[in-house]
Amino acid sequence: MADIVASNRDRLLQAAVEAKTFAYVPYSKFRVGAALLTEDGEIIKGANIENASYGGTICAERTAFVKAVSEGKRKFAALAVTTDVASPIAPCGMCRQVIREFCSLDMPILLAAFSYIEKEDGVRETTLGEILPFSFGPEDLERDRG
Repeated sequence: MADIVASNRDRLLQAAVEAKTFAYVPYSKFRVGAALLTEDGEIIKGANIENASYGGTICAERTAFVKAVSEGKRKFAALAVTTDVASPIAPCGMCRQVIREFCSLDMPILLAAFSYIEKEDGVRETTLGEILPFSFGPEDLERDRG
């Protein structure tokens, strides 16, 4: 799995940047782009889409997962996320839980700053397990109940 991520790292980060250009953010003006790498090397992009009711807003990460899963893709190798902020920003709690539904805890997540290409520390590489410790996942529903 590490090989597919390494060989697609730049392409995945660039796809997240491209996805960000399609963000619909008339309220927060906070653009986010996400790119999800499937195990077979396909990249699915997502942007955040805001709504006047605020509760109807969907984050870029969830947009990418909804697109992928609705097209039958369920095995993922990595995720990249970027914003217009100068430092890397991690997914929100709700997105982390959606990622947990479909991904292993050791799946790489690349968090890219706005100007990640010019900055040595512009991309923070982490895993789902690091950003969502002590998580609840689908396998927990199979546990014996007292």
